[in-house]
Amino acid sequence: MEEYGVGAWPLQGFGPREGLPPGTVWPSRREDEGGPTEWQTRSGAFRRTSRGLWVAAEVQRTLEQRIVEAAACLPSYGAVTGWAALRWQRAMWFQGSWPDQTPRPVALAVGDQHALRPQLGLQVSQEILPPGTIRRVRGLRVTSALWSVAYEMRKAPSEEAAVVAFELAALHDLVSIAELAAYVDTALWVRQGVPRIRALLPHLDENSWSPTEPIMRRTWCLSHHPRPLTNHPVFTRDGRFVGTPDLLDPDAGVYGMYDGALHLAGKARQKDVVKEAAYRALGLEGVTMMAGDLADREPFVARLREAYTRAAHRPPERRRWSTELPHWWIPTFTVEQRRRLSPEQRVRLLGYRPAA
Repeated sequence: MEEYGVGAWPLQGFGPREGLPPGTVWPSRREDEGGPTEWQTRSGAFRRTSRGLWVAAEVQRTLEQRIVEAAACLPSYGAVTGWAALRWQRAMWFQGSWPDQTPRPVALAVGDQHALRPQLGLQVSQEILPPGTIRRVRGLRVTSALWSVAYEMRKAPSEEAAVVAFELAALHDLVSIAELAAYVDTALWVRQGVPRIRALLPHLDENSWSPTEPIMRRTWCLSHHPRPLTNHPVFTRDGRFVGTPDLLDPDAGVYGMYDGALHLAGKARQKDVVKEAAYRALGLEGVTMMAGDLADREPFVARLREAYTRAAHRPPERRRWSTELPHWWIPTFTVEQRRRLSPEQRVRLLGYRPAA
C-alpha cells in the first residue's frame, strides 16, 4: 500500500496535512520536527528549495516535486495556479517549460492581502480570487481548473499560446468552452486579459490531442482556408473506419497531420505511411506539418495551398470518404461527451490518444 506524505495545511484552521502523492516530499525548516540540522544543511545532505526550506539531497526535482516546493512557499492563504495547478489536477500535457525547454516559473495566487517576496522559479499573482476558487487537491492548495486555465490564457505570451493552454486543459476534460464562457461573464468581468479570452472563444476546440494540433489548426485558418475538424474519424462510404487525421476539411477533401520527432522512424512512421496510403485511396489529399515548421510556417502554408489545389482537381467519383458516424460509433468530440463515459469506456475509447 502506497503511503501518502504530509502536504499543505487545510484551507482553514489547523488539521491533518496528509495527501501528498508518493514520490514527492514537502520541504521542512531547520526548526521543524524532523527537519534538518544545521550540520546537515551545510554538509550537502539536504538541498535548499527556497528561503529557509529544505529537502534531502536525494529527492529528485521532478516536475511534480518542483510544484510541491513552490507550494511550500505559500503564506497562510493562497494556492498554486496556472499551468502548475492544471498539471497537479492531472492535465499531464502541461510540461512546465517554454518552447526552448527552459523551466517556466510556478505561479502562486496569494490575493491582495498577502505579500510574498519574489524568488527564483516563482511567479506571484496578487489578484483578488473569487470565492470558492481555492481547493485542496492531492495535498496541495490549488486554484480551480477554470481560474487556472483563464489565468494561463490571460497571461500567455501570444493568442496561439492561449489557445493551446485551453485545449490542453479540455483534453483532460477539466474545462469546456461553455464553462469558460460562463466563467468569464460571472467571475472575471473586466480583469486584465479577459478581452483576449472573449475574442478567442469562437476559435477554441475541445478535441485536440496534443499541443501541436491547435497550432496547426490556427495556422490553417490564418492562411484563409475553412476551419477544419479536429480529430474527426474518416470512414468508407459503407461505414468502415479508416483513421483519424489530426485535421480534416471534409468538404474540400484535405487532411492534415503533424509529424514530430516521434514519427520520423520506427513503427510510428510505418503506421503513418500506411494511413497516408489509406487516405489517398479514399481520394483525400494530405499535408504534413513538421517540427521545423513551428518556427517558420510559410513552407507548411505553401504545402497546404498545394493540397487544396490538388483536391480541387479530383473528379467527384474519386471522393470515396465519409465523415458520417455509423450507428455504433460513440462520439467523444466534446468535454461533455467524454464526461458521460463510464470508466471502462474511457479506457477503451480514449486510450489511443497520445500520452504526454
